[in-house]
Amino acid sequence: MMPWEHVFVGYISYSLFVHAVYRGAPASDETLVVGFASLLPDLIDKPLAWGLGTFSSGYAVAHSIFFALTLAITVGALASSRDRPRIGWAFGVAYLLHLKTDVLSKFLFDGELRLDVILWPIHSGGDGYERGFTEEFAVNISEYFGWISREVTSNDPDPYLFFVLGIGIVGMMLWVYDGMPVGREAFRTVRRVVRAFGP
Repeated sequence: MMPWEHVFVGYISYSLFVHAVYRGAPASDETLVVGFASLLPDLIDKPLAWGLGTFSSGYAVAHSIFFALTLAITVGALASSRDRPRIGWAFGVAYLLHLKTDVLSKFLFDGELRLDVILWPIHSGGDGYERGFTEEFAVNISEYFGWISREVTSNDPDPYLFFVLGIGIVGMMLWVYDGMPVGREAFRTVRRVVRAFGP
């Protein structure tokens, strides 16, 4: 999955959880944690594999279910001890869903159930990389948008395209419904700066 897809899945899931359990919308700090935790497995494993060659795959320690569960429980316990349980939930939900959506997206896209991507160090999650981090990232982005453009113009688009577009649309609509956490604060800050330096 691409980074923004992970963020949308994390936000949708956490927002629905907060609405169901707390009868409200995510706060801005929780939304930031969701965004960070949704990306954290890739922020750790991809540079270590693509840039440093530490791992043979971009699915290594941070994508391991063993590491993820330990980290989620630890962060949850720390957040609860500081009377911030929702921060712990935000982190745990988003981080663990990153792993689940990596497996799910590979299944939906390729029809393969690849549990090896979350079982490091028992299994390696993929092959080595010959390109550096920047080039690998650029190739992935180029291939992704190439796939999108082909599918959008196809007479028989891949059903996965509708999944990708669906989570984007639902995610944005839910974020707006929730009052645009983080976005509203950024807008207010920009407005204050403009007024301070305006005529």
